[in-house]
Amino acid sequence: MSSSSTGPVEGAQEGGERVARSSGFEWLARAGLVARGVVYAIIGVLAVKLALRDGGETTDQQGALKEIAGQPFGKTLLVLMAVGLGGYALWRLLRAALGHGTEESDDAKARIGGAASGIGYAFLCVTAVKIVSGASTGSGSPEKTTGGVLAWTGGPILVAVAGAVLIAVAADEAHKGLARRFLKKSRTGRMSRGATRTFTALGVFGHLARAVVFALMGYGLVKAAVSYDADEAIGLDGALAQLSTASYGPWLLGAVAVGLLGFAAYSIADARYRKV
Repeated sequence: MSSSSTGPVEGAQEGGERVARSSGFEWLARAGLVARGVVYAIIGVLAVKLALRDGGETTDQQGALKEIAGQPFGKTLLVLMAVGLGGYALWRLLRAALGHGTEESDDAKARIGGAASGIGYAFLCVTAVKIVSGASTGSGSPEKTTGGVLAWTGGPILVAVAGAVLIAVAADEAHKGLARRFLKKSRTGRMSRGATRTFTALGVFGHLARAVVFALMGYGLVKAAVSYDADEAIGLDGALAQLSTASYGPWLLGAVAVGLLGFAAYSIADARYRKV
């Protein structure tokens, strides 16, 4: 009786193991890293142009996808992006479920982070599909979402907790960059000495830039919870906009924007060297 009850679970796990170890799935995961890099590259380029007063703007991941759609052959490119983002999401979710990849195991913290990342990029994949099909992607603004949650019983507490989580993620990103923990996930032994130095610099700068953005987003949510004002909540584009209006704004925005470009380059390089 016990074998029949555990059979489906064991079968699902074995199926997941086969998928995770297949070469096709590995290439799909690596395509996802490239897609992630492209999204961050667009965000970074537009932010750099804004810092230089060259007609740029702040945008988030959804805005980056819409930017791609507006280019020549944009819909074709967006289809490829959707495949890559979907592959990346599936890889993160499957790895979170299995607790390991082909070369290393993940602890509980890494599995939770992987699941959260997988869900986020799954939604981004759906957004890309909607843009290609011409369906409405909705506003989905942080202010609107936060306003809805604030109206719930205990909503301010939930918003504050979400903000605290984002601040914790920012701290982890900063530590990951400064301690160079991200190098453990890549096959640095296959790189030349010069390539390793460049890859490391891009990863450090890129993770620190993401830490700044996540910290601002988390702080905005905490302020929204304390003041009961949904307008305090900001997304990635709002965080970059805050930097542009601060003291030495163009310099701060430019530094973070270049850091995001560094993260984009790191992601694309990691598509080759990542331990999938």
